[in-house]
Amino acid sequence: MLRLLALPLAVVALAGSSSSSERLPAPLERNLARGESWRPGCPVPLSDLRLLTVTHWDFQGRERTGQLVVHRDAAAPLARVFRRLHRLRFPIRHMRLDDMYGPRRARPADGDVTGAFRCRQSVPSPCVGGTASGRWSNHAYGLAVDINPVENPYVGCGAVFDARSRRYVDRSPLRKGMVTPAVVRAFRSIGWGWGGDWSGQTKDYMHFSHNGR
Repeated sequence: MLRLLALPLAVVALAGSSSSSERLPAPLERNLARGESWRPGCPVPLSDLRLLTVTHWDFQGRERTGQLVVHRDAAAPLARVFRRLHRLRFPIRHMRLDDMYGPRRARPADGDVTGAFRCRQSVPSPCVGGTASGRWSNHAYGLAVDINPVENPYVGCGAVFDARSRRYVDRSPLRKGMVTPAVVRAFRSIGWGWGGDWSGQTKDYMHFSHNGR
């Protein structure tokens, strides 16, 4: 089985709260193009995407190297955000390329994967129903990040898509992995908005994006 994290140039050894970004390595481009993450007709070409490598803390308090595929315009600002999250010791459960783009059988069983780029439509609220909205998600541009989706669920009319997230619909008290006010401030420092601030009955607590949607 090909592991994305073993691809040439796909991992950069980092110390402390370092970060780096680079053009997508050719093996990663090929993987995205032949998988479910990118196809012709997507709103950005692969050449507009960058591989962002950051250090983060896991749920056991260990330093890890994580990677995201993001839009080239977002790479430097997001590097600053993740350096702040590292200083906050905010835990992120899974943030490897394999976790997001590897074969389904190889992805974490808990589904608690932090990720960014995926060429897809936005998800309709459970209040409305359906499986697609007819509009590109900010993820399809590499301009959105979802963090710890189990602990920070997408909620509409009190409903969640994943039963494991039901206990996190109640946002108080804050528990490990839940988005905190300090995390929201880190993203706001680069002008990004949070789905937990949406008005109405739909909240997307995992979701940060360049335009708040």
